Amino acid sequence: MKHLELFSGIGGFRRAMDLVGRDLGCLISTIGYSEIDAKAIATYQANYDTNKELQIGDIVLFTSDEEKIKSLPDFDLLSGGFPCQTFSSMGEQAGFNEDRGQMFFRIMDIVNVKRPRYILLENVKNLVNHDRGRTMTRIIMELEGAGYIVHHDVFNTSDFGLPQTRNRTIIFARLEEAGEFSFTAELVKNVFDQMNRQESSLYFFNSTLDILAEKVSEKYYLSERIKPTILADGSAKFKANSEIDKPIARPLTASMHKMHRACQDNYYSDLFIQSKGDQRPCTWMSKEELAQIPIRKLTPYEAFLLQGFPASFVDRSRAAGVSDGALYKQAGNAVSVNVIYAVLYYLIKSNIIRPR
Repeated sequence: MKHLELFSGIGGFRRAMDLVGRDLGCLISTIGYSEIDAKAIATYQANYDTNKELQIGDIVLFTSDEEKIKSLPDFDLLSGGFPCQTFSSMGEQAGFNEDRGQMFFRIMDIVNVKRPRYILLENVKNLVNHDRGRTMTRIIMELEGAGYIVHHDVFNTSDFGLPQTRNRTIIFARLEEAGEFSFTAELVKNVFDQMNRQESSLYFFNSTLDILAEKVSEKYYLSERIKPTILADGSAKFKANSEIDKPIARPLTASMHKMHRACQDNYYSDLFIQSKGDQRPCTWMSKEELAQIPIRKLTPYEAFLLQGFPASFVDRSRAAGVSDGALYKQAGNAVSVNVIYAVLYYLIKSNIIRPR
């Protein structure tokens, strides 16, 4: 089965397809990918063999010429985590009225010409409710108008072997009828839970403690100056619970390297890590006392692991000149590998996707 990855980032869809294909004995080969971030492309090319693949680059420029679309090799499955900032509850929620929100229609430009059998898309949870549901209605209408049967639900990364609360909308569309078929996060999880993990190529972690290293470089520790800000419970206009040492991490963000408060990003104390979770000082220490003990942020290795990528991705990316700041951004923007794997596993086991 041939696959085209749009808005590829560091290749979360591709990684999941490589692994599920290996585990189920069905080849899923990627014929090309689109991405405009130079550092993400560097990470992608450092970790996958892309020599014989088409690098689409800027999808807006590519889809502006229908002949370029027609020249694409035929493929069976189109995937993409199209830009989500315009639909996120954290942003202005401009949706289709903002340039990045228009990227869904660039997907449709390719779909309408190439007619892949399957489409698998990912976006933020808020996509379902954005603009009082009208955005999702428009997406479904566009796909159905092109002849596809459309399914969607919200999936949480923490349900699929990665300790991160990360709710994302997954959209699956298909050309073929397949009789009675249901697509829900609960059904996918049930099938995933019955899978023999010993025979899977995925990483599985029960807690952040399974990922957090006991010894890391001093550069990852919070300075005495910044700790009070990171630990603060907001300001007069914004209140939140700045909790550290969470066994199930908060959602990774693309801007986590900018050091938000502990109500937005993930921070861990040496006491929590070295005691294997037996001591969680935020449960008995005041904010002032917490500011006196060693606290650090996630390392790029840990951020990648929380998304289901191996640490080797970080090593290869660094060797290609990718900085820590870019690696944090890439991890925050990535799709969770285990979630996509679980969806594909369910669809293949249900005989909905039939790899050729």
